Amino acid sequence: MIRATRADRAAIETFMLNHIATSMFPLSNLRRHGMEGGHARAMKFWLRWKGGALTDVLPITEEGMVFPQCPTAPWGEVKTVLTGQVIKGLLGDGAQVAALRAALGLSDAGGMDASEPLYRLDLSNLQMPDCAGLTLRPLSDAPRALINRWRSAYLSEVLPMPGQDPDVQAVHDVNSYLEADSHRVLYQGDTPVAMTGFNAILPQAVQIGGVYTPPGSRSQGLARRAVALHLAEARTKGADKAILFASSPQASKAYEAIGFQRGGDFTTLVYEHPQVIYG
Repeated sequence: MIRATRADRAAIETFMLNHIATSMFPLSNLRRHGMEGGHARAMKFWLRWKGGALTDVLPITEEGMVFPQCPTAPWGEVKTVLTGQVIKGLLGDGAQVAALRAALGLSDAGGMDASEPLYRLDLSNLQMPDCAGLTLRPLSDAPRALINRWRSAYLSEVLPMPGQDPDVQAVHDVNSYLEADSHRVLYQGDTPVAMTGFNAILPQAVQIGGVYTPPGSRSQGLARRAVALHLAEARTKGADKAILFASSPQASKAYEAIGFQRGGDFTTLVYEHPQVIYG
């Protein structure tokens, strides 16, 4: 594999768009932070070519997050590229992450290690539920203290990370959501009842993340209504696809009800203490 240059950017984007369901994070990072460095999520890429065609792409952020997009499984070459580097985590197609993890000899201990069902939806097939009495509003309209509490509860329930203070992380996350205008709050009358958001956004696709309903409002279909309304908004802005990972059977059922179909698994492996790759 060879290190990509800015001249390769168009080929990289085309390749990853052809594998969009598991490429939303690196594509979104590339669009927002580029390849020149200077940000924790700025991207570097290593490429494998065969017969003039791009066959595999290895994206890595400056902070050490790896997003393998390697359909031909060149794990020996990938290990050579990564030897000596500090890796914070691996995210991507479940089978590819498992194979790369084994090839690199990464530890099983510490951090977050979750494999979740991967769902996709062509937004022309979005099945809108009855949303009478409900409105979706910008995150900035909701009480900030409430949204911070919701995000902290979400982190504790869905994304627990050893060593992370969920209250502190929640404030950071909400700040970034407000800056990106990526999240929305569902209101029932004048009462906030659920939150939804996009954790990766491209002109043609969105990836849903951070969906939360407080315990007292659950089992009423509010989450799927919030997601559906947000997707309808995204469709008016030009998006035609949506991706998500379901964190529970209940979430899967809710997303299937508005048209999502399962297509594989997505693994999130993030270490509390970054790992050095040895040859």
